Amino acid sequence: MTTMLAARAHRDADTIALERIPVPEPGPLDVVVRVAAAGLAPGMMRLLRSGAFKHLPTTLGHEAAGTVAAVGTGVTGTAVGDRVRVHPNLNCRDCPYCRTDRDMMCAQQAMIGHAAFGDAPMPLYDEYHDGGLAEYLRVPHWLVDPLPDRVNFDVGAKVHDLANAVRALKCADLPLGSTLVVTAATGTMGTATTKLAEHFGVSRLVLVGRDAERLHAVRSLAGRVATEVIALDDLPDWAGTGGLTRRLREVTPAGAHAVLDFIPDGPATGQAVAALATGGTLVHMGANRTALALPPAALMVNCWRFVGTRACTRTDAREVLRLLGTGALDVDELITQRFALADAPTAVEAMRRREHPMWMTVVHP
Repeated sequence: MTTMLAARAHRDADTIALERIPVPEPGPLDVVVRVAAAGLAPGMMRLLRSGAFKHLPTTLGHEAAGTVAAVGTGVTGTAVGDRVRVHPNLNCRDCPYCRTDRDMMCAQQAMIGHAAFGDAPMPLYDEYHDGGLAEYLRVPHWLVDPLPDRVNFDVGAKVHDLANAVRALKCADLPLGSTLVVTAATGTMGTATTKLAEHFGVSRLVLVGRDAERLHAVRSLAGRVATEVIALDDLPDWAGTGGLTRRLREVTPAGAHAVLDFIPDGPATGQAVAALATGGTLVHMGANRTALALPPAALMVNCWRFVGTRACTRTDAREVLRLLGTGALDVDELITQRFALADAPTAVEAMRRREHPMWMTVVHP
């Protein structure tokens, strides 16, 4: 096979295009993966429209798992036929951030098939910007992780989202027996966090989302953790009256130890902060551009922390693989939609409309 099907993005286009392009050849330090499953990210098209994709046209998709199809002449420790997942984060691997488990802060940080996050020179992103929504994917050999035998390719493709949830939970610095609020709880990151909460000492979860029925479906993911839900659609004029803060205070009179906030817009972020316990932490990973009305004095007086984090680290991803590989974590139920690569445009539109619950979505080439 000399050509392959790929989902491509072009400059000034608001839809993806299915094209046949050459199958990539490995360079000396490269691995070519035959993609068995690729993840679909809900924010992909928004980032594309905002100009965060620095190389166009490009093959989309930053999450992938499959089998090694070819290795470069300088690659050791990885062989044709190995089952692997691809770590999407490109960074220099040598700066102070990369050496201290903060590699998402590297000035060169970018993601294959996805966005670049700074203005520094990015030689790796220049070379490896094509992603995994294709039949084959070429990456530097250090970006592949062995996939445990008990982990299927669909779950392997979504390890990155699970690792993002791990990073957010770590940033919260939760005490044992903590109360945790999760916003946008019916989305990809919300469901991943709910599934992982019991591994981080959480004893009580409060799930915040739009729709009560969808929130009650997410409750089943919490395992042994006591869980309550707050549906924004059931709070009259909550956005203009501080209704979310009031409801959170009713549910957690002493305040929450932390809020993990994945909401992409609107006042819910600011209202959730005001429901924290003294010394509590809000971890934001939703890219919400709405200004906070909270004065800095409120942060000071209540000893609140506001922590932003934009991605996971390689360590986070390997911790997820360890949990999956030992059987301590089973997330098969999080994969709610599967599409063929030929139906990728339909899948993207379905994620945009979200007429039905979509926790995690994968594409099969």
